[in-house]
Amino acid sequence: MEEQSQGPVEAVEVQPTTAQPLKPHRGTVVLILGILGIVCCFICGIVAWVLGNNDLKEMSAGTMDSTGRGLTQAGKICGMISVILQIVGLVIWLLMMILGGASAILSQ
Repeated sequence: MEEQSQGPVEAVEVQPTTAQPLKPHRGTVVLILGILGIVCCFICGIVAWVLGNNDLKEMSAGTMDSTGRGLTQAGKICGMISVILQIVGLVIWLLMMILGGASAILSQ
């Protein structure tokens, strides 16, 4: 029987990785802005939509903490609903003004 001898084991130098820490999520902020957009402020809805969209992209890219993904999605959706409701309300208001003006002109 032959003995197999192992040669000397070389030490492998492990270089430390410089992993950047993840940015904290802003899910709560996005959700609050989305709700405020629905309740009272059109601008908050736009901000929630834009922030939510950007944060979700960063979460997918792995640069932001993804534990707040659900809050961020909910805030983005609330912001979208807010903007859509405001636009629909504006269109209805404009139509009422046009029809009211037309009926006032026709009744003379």
